[in-house]
Amino acid sequence: MKPIDISVIISTYNNPKWLQKVLWSFDVQTFKNFEVVIADDGSTNETKQLIDAMASKVSYPIQHIWHEDNGFQKTIILNKATVASKGDYLVYTDGDCLARADFLQVHANRREAGCFLSGGYFKLPMDISESITEIDIKEQRCFDINWLKQLGLKSSFKNNKITAKGTKERLLNALTPTTATWNGHNASGFKSDIIAANGFDERMQYGGEDRELGERLFNAGLKAKQIRYSAICLHLDHERGYVKPEMIEKNKAIRAQTKSSKSKRTPFGIVKEDSK
Repeated sequence: MKPIDISVIISTYNNPKWLQKVLWSFDVQTFKNFEVVIADDGSTNETKQLIDAMASKVSYPIQHIWHEDNGFQKTIILNKATVASKGDYLVYTDGDCLARADFLQVHANRREAGCFLSGGYFKLPMDISESITEIDIKEQRCFDINWLKQLGLKSSFKNNKITAKGTKERLLNALTPTTATWNGHNASGFKSDIIAANGFDERMQYGGEDRELGERLFNAGLKAKQIRYSAICLHLDHERGYVKPEMIEKNKAIRAQTKSSKSKRTPFGIVKEDSK
């Protein structure tokens, strides 16, 4: 049996309806040698039932990594999923992001030693998010700008994320003012680099918890490659009832410490170490 090349780590929490759409989107990827590892931050049995049902319908293997719900602990479950992953290259995304059919092929083609890849997402309003069906995903209609406009999507420069091809795509990647950072909804790197950084800092909750890992990778000498207009995913709308201002302030302080100390590795990650 051929070894798995890429592990796709998908974070989720109690949103099986959106997760199902995401799993459909990975079933039509042009790149085939991958597994999905679902990093489940304590969802109820409804999510497990969905994953069990989908596992027999999709063309790729699924691992379901779960822990009990104890508040926002995404970094902890991401570390568990990272350790469980079988590929030597890891693509991270969220359970509300539909991947275009060439999403994994872009990550596979553009991976490079000494680098990680930084992508973005295209936000959809709730009404369009709700209306996208399995067949819309399988036939890729939901990535057609004209189809989206028929459903009420407004014209915007951001629509270039879906329409840009060839020279325009390369130009927009080069010229975008958005800094290439580790974005949890669309980023990838070699597992060895992520393990060397000791994964995600488990003290962190919502707000920049993904980027802090990227800052440690930068401190270790890695560079970020911009694929904002190349690896496309659609962000399905949802509420964020778990966001608290104190979480964001705490995370900012940890990120500031990572930058000032030029830390390459967190003592609060996959392996718990003495931080003194």
